[in-house]
Amino acid sequence: MTLSLSLSLLTCPVFADCSALPGFLALKAALTSAVAAHNGGLGFNMWGTLVANDGTVCAVAFSGGDFTAQWLGSRVISAQKANTANDFSLGAGTPPTSAFPNGLALSTANLYSAVQPGGSLYGLQHSNPVSTAVAYDNGGDQGNGIAFGTANDPMVGRRIGGVNVFGGGLGLYRKGMKIGGVGVSGDTSCADHNIAWRVRNILGLDQLGAVGGVSGDSKRPDNIIFDITPNPNGGTGISAGGFGHPTCLNTVPVNNLPPVH
Repeated sequence: MTLSLSLSLLTCPVFADCSALPGFLALKAALTSAVAAHNGGLGFNMWGTLVANDGTVCAVAFSGGDFTAQWLGSRVISAQKANTANDFSLGAGTPPTSAFPNGLALSTANLYSAVQPGGSLYGLQHSNPVSTAVAYDNGGDQGNGIAFGTANDPMVGRRIGGVNVFGGGLGLYRKGMKIGGVGVSGDTSCADHNIAWRVRNILGLDQLGAVGGVSGDSKRPDNIIFDITPNPNGGTGISAGGFGHPTCLNTVPVNNLPPVH
C-alpha cells in the first residue's frame, strides 16, 4: 500500500454501503403511510431516519409538508433512535451457547427500564453521544435547514451516534441478518414505536426469522412492553421483566401490530 493511499484512508470519511437499504423516496413513502394508520398519541407528523449496519445515516425524511411541519428537535432524535436500535441489536451469528443463539432484537422502547437508576444498563444513555457537527452541519451546506429531511440532509453519509431509550427505534433485518436501524420521532414515544414498526413492515425489513427478543411474543420479539407498576417507595415505576416502557397519552394496543417475518 502506498503512503498516499494510506493517508487517504486515514483522512477521508468511510461511507457505508447504503445500497442494502431503501432510499429516501421509499422511506418517505413508508413514513407517510405509517403515520396515516391508527397509532394513538397526538396524531402529529413525523421524522424518520435509516442507518446502515455501521451506523452511517442513509436517509432522513419527514411526513409533513415541509421541515417545520413536525417537531424540529425530532429530526436528530429519529437518527439517534435508529443508531441505538442498530447498535444494540444483533442478527444471526451470536454464539450458539448464548442466551439468544439466533440474535437479539432490542427496540429503543425495550431499553427504558433497564437504564433507570438500579437498572442493569444504567448509564447506557450517556454513552455514544450524538455528534452535533454531523447533526446540524456536515461542512457542505453551512447548516442550511432547507436541506433537512431531503435526500441531501446534512446527516446523510455520516455517523450521528447517540443513544435513545424510549420508543421509536428498531433494528432492520433481512433473512435474519441485521442490516441497519430505523428511527422515528415526532409524537408520543408509544406512537413513535408503533409508527417505526409499521415503517419497518412496509419496507419489508422485518425479516427477523428466529431472532429473539425480550417481549415474550415470538411474533413481535422487539415490541414495546407495558409492564411497569408504581414504585411504593416513589420514583420510577418497576418493570416486572426489566425491559418495560411507560404508557403514553392515548396509548393503543400493540399486540395487533403486524407480526415479523
